[in-house]
Amino acid sequence: MQVTIVLPTYNEAENIQRLLPLLLELPDNVRVCVVDDRSPDGTGQIADDWAAREPRVTVVHRAGKLGLGTAYIAGFRHALARNADAVLTMDADFSHHPRYIPAMLEKAGQADLVIGSRYTPGGKVNYPFHRRALSRTANLVARTALGLHAQDCTAGFRLYRDYTLTSVPLDRIFSNGYSFLVEMLTLMEARGYRAVEVPIVFDDRRYGQSKISSREIVKAMYTVLRLAARRATGRL
Repeated sequence: MQVTIVLPTYNEAENIQRLLPLLLELPDNVRVCVVDDRSPDGTGQIADDWAAREPRVTVVHRAGKLGLGTAYIAGFRHALARNADAVLTMDADFSHHPRYIPAMLEKAGQADLVIGSRYTPGGKVNYPFHRRALSRTANLVARTALGLHAQDCTAGFRLYRDYTLTSVPLDRIFSNGYSFLVEMLTLMEARGYRAVEVPIVFDDRRYGQSKISSREIVKAMYTVLRLAARRATGRL
């Protein structure tokens, strides 16, 4: 199975130079695609330097900070165009640690989607209390309103089989930020795809700044309401 890891980045220079060596320790069938939104801290150039000497690394440069959802889509298309059998998405800040990737790859033959999950038994979140409460609440609301089966609905640590990505109308996904993750999962479960969850310990970032803002939270609430309305009228 050819697997491409998609890493959306914006100002992750301190992290990317530590993360790429760990990812390249994975088997040769695993490649890495960095999708950089013209980071002013030089993240894109660091990724280019790695790509120049390591053929398993490629870089997609975008015109600016265009949103997490469209970064994922750009990575999906890049990977599928290069015949990836599966695409794994993860954060570049070590909140998703590479040590969990082998277990996710092992589960890939058993499901359509594998989630590195904070909330399945054995998972854990090393966050301040208020952020843990916010995350738990967001997951509960999404699962209840949308009838989702996955325990961790907002996780960005996921492995998608190639056929799931080609069956979802990526051009018609409305969400652009972190709420893209909820919409993508909703569309996949509506198509009958099965997810399995691998427990992970989710650590807060050590370097750089979080990209989550109050605006993203509002957008996520709107996304859940919009998808719930579509679900109620059978339009998913």
